Order: sequence, then C-alpha cells, then structure tokens
Amino acid sequence: MDLRLKDKVVMITGSTGGVGEALTKAFAAEGAKLAISSTKQEKLDKLVPTLNIDSKNLLTFVVDVTNEEQLSDMVSKTVEHFGRLDVLVNNAGYEGKSLTLDEQTRENVMDVYNVNVFGPMYSMKYALRQMKAQKSGAIVNISSQGSVTGAATMSAYVSSKHAVHGISKCAALEVAELGIHINCIGPGPINTPMMDKLEKQALGENVSKAEAMAVFAAPYPDKRYAEPEEVADLALYLASEKSSHITGSLVTMDGGQAALGR
Repeated sequence: MDLRLKDKVVMITGSTGGVGEALTKAFAAEGAKLAISSTKQEKLDKLVPTLNIDSKNLLTFVVDVTNEEQLSDMVSKTVEHFGRLDVLVNNAGYEGKSLTLDEQTRENVMDVYNVNVFGPMYSMKYALRQMKAQKSGAIVNISSQGSVTGAATMSAYVSSKHAVHGISKCAALEVAELGIHINCIGPGPINTPMMDKLEKQALGENVSKAEAMAVFAAPYPDKRYAEPEEVADLALYLASEKSSHITGSLVTMDGGQAALGR
C-alpha cells in the first residue's frame, strides 16, 4: 500500500529512544522530510548516519519537551525550512518512579506530567496553528494502554496517559472539519530500554529478560511484547491520508487483551 508519505514534512519528538528510532527510520524509508528531536546531540549524531536520508531533508534539534519555547522554536524552524508541517508525532515519554499512591510525591507526578502531558500539549499547540492555516495535517500521539487501564504503583504514568488521550480527543473535535486528524497509539509493553527499566523497578535489578517477559507478557493472549517497529508501522498509517476518517481515537496494541473483557 502506498501511504503517500513521500516528501511529507514530519516532526518527531523523542526520536532516539527505542520507539523513536523505529519511527524515525520508518518515516525516512517512506521518503518523508524529517524534523527530529532528542535530549542530547550525541544521540542524534549516532542515529542520523543510519537513516539513509538526504541532508537537505533532515533537521535535528536538541529539545527539552517540557520547555514550551523550545517546542515552539522547533515547529517554526521546521516550517521556515520546509515551508509546511504535515505530520506531528509526539513520542517523547517518561515512566517516572514506581510508587504506591500513599507514597506518591508531587515531584514525581510533575516530572512525568511535564514530559507526557505538557510536552504533547505544547507541540500540538504550535503544530496546529500551522496545520489550521494549511487546512491539512495529522497528529499521532504515542500513548499507552495505560490510557484506558490502571496499573498498581504507576499512578503518575497511567494518569498522564489518560490525560494525553483526553487532550487528543478534544483537539480532534476542534479541527476535524479542517481535514486534520489526531489519534493516539496505545501499546502495552514494548521491547524497549524503557521497558527494561520498568522490569527492574518491579522485579529487581537482577531479573533476566526472559523472567521479566514471563511476568509482564503473561496477561496478553499472544504472550509477548510489541516490537518498536510494529508501533512505527501503525504510526505511518495514522499519519497518512489513508486514515483521514479516523480521528479522536486510541488504537490499542494489546495482543488481544481487550478481547478478554477483563
């Protein structure tokens, strides 16, 4: 299927993590023009040579997504360079500390919310101004199965993902008539370094990958984690005009867990 993403201008935050790298490579392979961000220049320097993309079709930014001004600047420089912005993918995320609610701290909650809630809100704010002027565009927010379920000791993270889903639904309703569609992807566990950290928080520093997967993948009918490339493939579709009648939705990737009805 030709998703018609060639030469589309795509902005991706959190481009150098597990899912971020898969997203960036997937859009590059489709022939998109990219504006990508990370928290460190050395991470970008490591990723860029793997992309097989012409330098004139790539902008890189060191961005703290909790900083509204930096995200505004990224959007404006992307539009200045490429002339438009067709797709925004909000991928930057932070899991926070694993704490029961009676041990929860404001500091932990705000650390998570600043990345997972305010980051997407700020980038959507400025991207939508450009997309509304164009009367076209797509936004894909990499959320979590935590947008619709709970998880003991993960109240900060889970509630932040509920918030992203809610914000996305509101924004989708605001711009639906302009031909802009906004959706979330809600994976369960993904085989990434972030998941490695969550495994160790829950099960101890010495837990093996096989032992951790046996625990965390057990509730899922297919008994496995999602792979980053699977998330990226879905993002490609939701970023394309092939999915333009899907908006305000959360597309879960849960290996069939929702079908269990529990």
